[in-house]
Amino acid sequence: MLFISRKNLLLLHLFIAAISCLPAQPNVSANIEKIPASLISPPYLKPGDTVAIVSPSGVLKNREEHIARGIALMESWGLNVILGKNLYKTDNHFAGTDEERAADMQWALDNPSIKAIWSSRGGYGTVRILDKLDYTEFKKHPKWVIGYSDITALHLDIHNLGYQTIHAMMGTSLGEDQEDMEETIATFKKTLLGEKLEYHLDGSDYNRTGMSEGELIGGNLTLLHTMLGSRSSINADDKILFIEDVGEYKYHIDRMLQSLKRAGYFDHCKGVIVGDFSNMRKNTTEWGSSIEQLILDALKDYDFPIAFNMPSGHEDDNRALYFGRLIKLKVTKDETVIEFAKR
Repeated sequence: MLFISRKNLLLLHLFIAAISCLPAQPNVSANIEKIPASLISPPYLKPGDTVAIVSPSGVLKNREEHIARGIALMESWGLNVILGKNLYKTDNHFAGTDEERAADMQWALDNPSIKAIWSSRGGYGTVRILDKLDYTEFKKHPKWVIGYSDITALHLDIHNLGYQTIHAMMGTSLGEDQEDMEETIATFKKTLLGEKLEYHLDGSDYNRTGMSEGELIGGNLTLLHTMLGSRSSINADDKILFIEDVGEYKYHIDRMLQSLKRAGYFDHCKGVIVGDFSNMRKNTTEWGSSIEQLILDALKDYDFPIAFNMPSGHEDDNRALYFGRLIKLKVTKDETVIEFAKR
């Protein structure tokens, strides 16, 4: 029998107590709130409901006609529109000061008569107001938050609260010529009013085939990268990730994917859907492969399906997506099928 003296026994207890007080080892999810198994879907809109247009990001210069078209679109669906009082403010790069943009967003979040918050445009600036927002009233009366690009910052923040959002066209998206926007508008209406949403996309030789199921998350790749290490970073475990971007060098796209990879984003991911990578910039040293091959190379260590040719992002054909909604994903070389759950 092993004999332990009182002195050694006391030392052992002290050692165990000390170990229990040590901080946990850091990991990629340290700052991420636990996400509910099923994210809450705000109520779909119906005729007579009110949509607020606000500017949480870049300045609106000479965009009054675009906003007027957006208002006309909402009204054609039987919806009412109200504008944030700081919508057209200017503070250098931004649509008003951080305080003014946050105030409009807070007003829209708090007002129970507002059923959807439609961002006027993206650009840059949403991340600067995130920590000024209080979601207390939003949780009592959830509503759809809509936008893409820089608005990804809001998608991520609200995802971590446990609510679904809509990745779709914005208030200034409608130009005079809307010939190439029929699907953009039609799918936006479907998401907002709760009609069935399903995509059958052209296949690609780059597609990594397979079938998967999980909540759709993601948005603009630059914003996903920007949020790493913050409370707004999202956990991609058992999720399907959508990515898109605009105006970047290929080496920067690779660098962001490598950063996400090293942070564990893809370790338990269920799939990736690739949207538009628009207006890619040319570096003096050529990358040497397509953007599709770049993505495949960055994700070669994983076996989940990867679907290209999703028309969503910074193009006229910008089809709507529910973030936080369960989807079924089927990827072949000939076709990709994306089927959204009803709620």
